[in-house]
Amino acid sequence: MKRAIFPGSFDPLTLGHYDIIKRGITLFDEIIVAIGINADKKYMFSLEERQQFIEDAFKEEPNVKVMAYEGLTVDFCKNIGVQFILRGLRNPADFEFEKAIAHTNRSLSEIETVFLLTSAKTSYIASSIVRDVIRNNGDYTKLVPGSVRVK
Repeated sequence: MKRAIFPGSFDPLTLGHYDIIKRGITLFDEIIVAIGINADKKYMFSLEERQQFIEDAFKEEPNVKVMAYEGLTVDFCKNIGVQFILRGLRNPADFEFEKAIAHTNRSLSEIETVFLLTSAKTSYIASSIVRDVIRNNGDYTKLVPGSVRVK
């Protein structure tokens, strides 16, 4: 069984993330959306909220699971027996950043990174932009799946 993790903070899940996961499940038997926990980072949404956003968005997709982890992504992959890391690329800057991480990960393990280009209609969306729109009372609903709701 080919399994991949799609790691990120998902603060919040965006339509760009959603698109990569939907397309990823056509390539892998299972996608684990891996929510990374960084104690030094301030999140807008709690871990539980982020997990619920993802679970609700993919409730009709039995091959999408959600897990949280701390530490190195490759160690998490080894611990749960996953051979692939799925990443989305929006632009050349993403590619340069992700390429360095993929090379580092491969030097630390046998884990392979697979890149998917974001769709043109979601390539401009970033969680940081969504958070800014939310903070300023803008209409964030055009940028996220329907499962993401601000209280």
